[in-house]
Formats: sequence, C-alpha cells, structure tokens
Amino acid sequence: MTDDPPNPALLPAGLIDVLPPEAEREAMLVEVLAETFARHGYERVKPPLLEFEDSLLAGSGAAVADQTFRLMDPVSHRMMGLRADTTPQVARIAATRLARIPRPLRLSYAGQVLRVQGTQLAPARQLPQAGIELIGPQSPEADAEVAAVAAEALAAVGITEASLDITLPRLAPALLDAAGVQGEDRRRLARALDRKDAAAVAEHATAAGGAALLLPALLAAAGPVDAALAVLHAEALPAAARTIADHAAAVVVAIRARAPGLRITLDPLEFRGLRYHTGVAFTIFGAGRTGELARGGRYLSGEEPATGMTLYPDAVLRAVSPLPQRLRVFLPEGADAAQAAALRAAGHATLARLSPADTAQSLRCTHVMDGTGAPVPVEEQ
Repeated sequence: MTDDPPNPALLPAGLIDVLPPEAEREAMLVEVLAETFARHGYERVKPPLLEFEDSLLAGSGAAVADQTFRLMDPVSHRMMGLRADTTPQVARIAATRLARIPRPLRLSYAGQVLRVQGTQLAPARQLPQAGIELIGPQSPEADAEVAAVAAEALAAVGITEASLDITLPRLAPALLDAAGVQGEDRRRLARALDRKDAAAVAEHATAAGGAALLLPALLAAAGPVDAALAVLHAEALPAAARTIADHAAAVVVAIRARAPGLRITLDPLEFRGLRYHTGVAFTIFGAGRTGELARGGRYLSGEEPATGMTLYPDAVLRAVSPLPQRLRVFLPEGADAAQAAALRAAGHATLARLSPADTAQSLRCTHVMDGTGAPVPVEEQ
C-alpha cells in the first residue's frame, strides 16, 4: 500500500478510453453498417445495458452466462446482468414486445457489450457490436441473406475481399450419436476434434467404429467449399447428418445467388464457441491477419427459428484503410456565419476563436477560413 493518490487515468484490465479520432471513426463506421442493414429492411432496436438475470440468461443467453457481470438491483432487490452479447436480448424483444408482428421479423442493433474476461488474442472486455437478426424463416435463403447482407455491409466500409467460413456445429454430435459414442470416449473424441488432432481423431474413431469412422475424412475436408461439399456428398452419412449436409449445400447455393463474388470455405466438424447454434454457423474474415470481423448463424429465438450475424466494429476498423480526417477549419474573429455554415454543410469542422489566445495551431486546426469562405491550409497562412 502507498499514500499516493489513485491515478484517474488507470482503468481496469481490458477497458480503454477510445480517443479522437478513433472514436469518431468507429461511430461513423457503425452508422454505415446500420444504414446497409436498414436498406435491406432490418429495423433497429435498442435493448438496455442491464436486464434481470433470469431473462437475460434465458434461452441462447445461457451460452454467455459465464461471461456476464452480475449485480444487485437496489430498487427491486433482484439480480441483474450486464449484457455480454446482444443477440439474446433481441430474441427476448422478438418473443415479447414484437410477438404479434408478422414473420419474418428483421431486426438490427448497435451497441456495447461487457464481458468478464477477454482472450489472449482479444483482451478487450468492452466491445462494440452491430448486427442483424432474421426471425421466423428456417430456409437456406434466410441463412444466405444474413451472410450476404453482412458481406455487403463490410464492402460498404471498404472490405471487399472478405472470406466467409461456414461451419456445421451439429454435424459432429450427430455422427457421434449415430455411432453410440458416449461418456469418456465421446469427450476424448470431442477434445481431439477441437484440437484438430488428426492422429487422435483417427485413433478414437477407429475404436468407436460405426459413423465415427467418417470423422477423419470430414476433418481433412476443411477448406474451399466445393471440395468440402464433394466429400460430404460422397460419404454415406446417417440420416440426421445427411440432413445437415444437404442444408449446408443449399445455403451455399443461395449465398452464391446473392453474393457471387464472396469467397467461401467450409469446416464440417468445427464447433468451438458455437454452443447455442442449431444449424449452419458463419465467421467472416478479412484479408491478411485481421482476424474475425463477424460471427453468426442459426439458433432458436425462444421457440422460433432464427438466424443472424454480429459484426465487430473494432476489428473492422483495424482491417480498413483509415478514412480521410475531417478538416478542422479555424474561424477568425468576425468570420461570416453563412460561410462557416457552408463549411460545416460540406462536412468540415469549424472552430471559432473564443479568446485572444486561440490560434489555428492551439486549436489543432488544419485550415483557416479566408475572406472568401474557403478553407486554406494553415501552412500557407
């Protein structure tokens, strides 16, 4: 312990202040994403940051229970949770406030979430999200729509070389069920699949027999979508697994009809981080090492089928070229108000001189308004 006063700039681990100009860039990017969603008929909702714990963690919300901050409401004396993901809240809104609205129901959202802990690769605990949820239909076209709209939104902010990775989180469990693999044998196989340990998968699959013998070939099939689908088509899958594979093939056809230039990969046996998904799941990656830009897939919204996609604006910002910074134009004393308004209408920021000490340099202005109302670079003054 020390007698030094606390540092007011010190924040808890995983939390940061977003400063100019990054905060403005993020806000502008989110609005571009939201506008793309709106043009496809997705209507915006704004759930609260806090909800009662029993409703926040119901249904698909149970998947993020271990990432949810909890506190006691001093008014109702009931436990509350601070959202770790927005999708469960949208599901609650659809099932209650919007229960009488005809389906399909298209909803969008944008806001912050807070999680108990980050990851080694993404240590931030407060994250921005922007996304869409399509509630009601269970068709391949519905799954394709959320993937195509998300890709279009990313293209609108400059990411034109995105890659869509499709996973089938229910396929591996369906094969293990068909093979009758349970208990410790099932846990060992699941661990091997999670680690992509081909030798261990082959060993445990051979011991299990039956439909489990298909696992090594499907593990190796991960990659470009056409080759992966060919492997799925060629294998003698059990009925439940065949239904999953055929639906995935139909989703790919529907995506290509809406976004023919989108690069698609398929990993049939991937299931990490997809605990509440009931059908195809999606991850969108940018070019290079930009990481995940979006994630989503099919789930249950209460008792209704639903599919959606969550985009991560902080990751998207890292993947796009910096936008040109807004001109900061210094207004000298007596500047014409109409000329200053015209500069703002053109998208520039105007900063008026409020005291004799104010200068273009002290106000971090890039330009000065001249007598004609034009912005002139500071260095030319």
